[in-house]
Amino acid sequence: MAGDAPVPQSIGNSNCSSHSSKKPKDKKKKKKKKRGGSKKKMTAEQTRAFKSVSEWVFLEQPSSLPNSAASSVVDDFGVQKTLGKGGEKLVFEFHSHSKFSDGFMSPLKLVERAHGNGVNVLALTDHDTMSGIPEALEAARRFGIKIIPGVEISTIFSSSVESELVEPVHILAYYSSCGPARSEELEKFLANIRDGRFLRAKNMVLKLNKLKLPIKWEHVSRIAGKGVAPGRMHVARAMVEAGYVENLKQAFARYLFDGGPAYSTGSEPLAEEAIQLICKTGGMAVLAHPWALKNPVAVVRRLKDAGLHGMEVYRSDGKLAVYSDLADAYGLLKLGGSDYHGRGGHGESELGSVNLPVLAVYDFLEVARPIWCAAIRDILKSYAEEPSDSNLARIMRFGRTRIFKGGSPFSCGKDLIDRCLSLWLTNEERQNVEFDAIRLKLSHISINQAGLQVPIESM
Repeated sequence: MAGDAPVPQSIGNSNCSSHSSKKPKDKKKKKKKKRGGSKKKMTAEQTRAFKSVSEWVFLEQPSSLPNSAASSVVDDFGVQKTLGKGGEKLVFEFHSHSKFSDGFMSPLKLVERAHGNGVNVLALTDHDTMSGIPEALEAARRFGIKIIPGVEISTIFSSSVESELVEPVHILAYYSSCGPARSEELEKFLANIRDGRFLRAKNMVLKLNKLKLPIKWEHVSRIAGKGVAPGRMHVARAMVEAGYVENLKQAFARYLFDGGPAYSTGSEPLAEEAIQLICKTGGMAVLAHPWALKNPVAVVRRLKDAGLHGMEVYRSDGKLAVYSDLADAYGLLKLGGSDYHGRGGHGESELGSVNLPVLAVYDFLEVARPIWCAAIRDILKSYAEEPSDSNLARIMRFGRTRIFKGGSPFSCGKDLIDRCLSLWLTNEERQNVEFDAIRLKLSHISINQAGLQVPIESM
């Protein structure tokens, strides 16, 4: 992870297809291929996958869904490039950060930039917090972007119980539009990590001071912002602003890398514990930037047993073959994202720059959607069994629906749930006896509309 881990060096790039190094004999007949690979018709499998993915992407705005994806083309990565007559792109961004952790942009600005880059689906994965998700959701409505509520959890991995040799491992968690089930349990888990991040950052400042770099804690806190748990990125920024290093890369390379002279650990939980909690709360667990690990094989083997669903394999420079093979060996889903922080410069991948094959996204959603559907059911079931304001707030936290001025108010809980389900689930997913039972229970429960934390919009 850029920003809270040393910048990984490239291990190699093996794209999904190769190009011949021989020059064409007849220059008049053969044109030079455009950068990014040649375009070709989608296979039948890719077409079916793309149709399924598109239906999910445009679930909240069915009018945007194309009549057919059969005319689409894919490049050599297997990535869909054009969609319908308008030629729109379908772009997923699975790894990004905002000011709520160590990013440089607010969730609003992040979503705005994603929209400008043609991103259709954005996962906000701040470090150890989901506090930026509500703002991202509000902004996403304005730009027609789908948000996947996410979080990047800081953990440690130990090769054995007795071993004192541990290394940091980051786990990406992806949740449904309704957010995590058992949200209080997850929040308590994340809060403990954030508390440890404060102590960790203070220890880094103390170590830098001993190295004759008089960084002030107040400076780091001001950069992080009120209520944000400081990370290595904030310490590095303070070093740059104070003139002790020329840039962020130098701060990490000289002082803040794993095991470096100013490096410090916090109170991170074991990676296995984080994965088990992600699974328990209805999330998808994906290993972040495995190329930064010292022993990725040992990590993947252990975490697969703990319930790991996938790992990052794709980057903006293509697919890393060694990690793709590792994912195949342990039956893990293949994902990837830019790890965007908004710090600027040539060393950072842009939002939406990772070319994900449509089949990789399809495979991810095929596993994720039943898990997310079950989490949504559990959240709604809790409200049906105890229709309290606190349980209603859980539904509204990440899945707030719109109430239009002059429109019909929700007369009962069933109306609200039907509206939410139409935004979160497909028709097929909603045809479920358990959802029917929830609707029946809520049909007798009235809702005080004034108490709902929902945006009011004009028609």
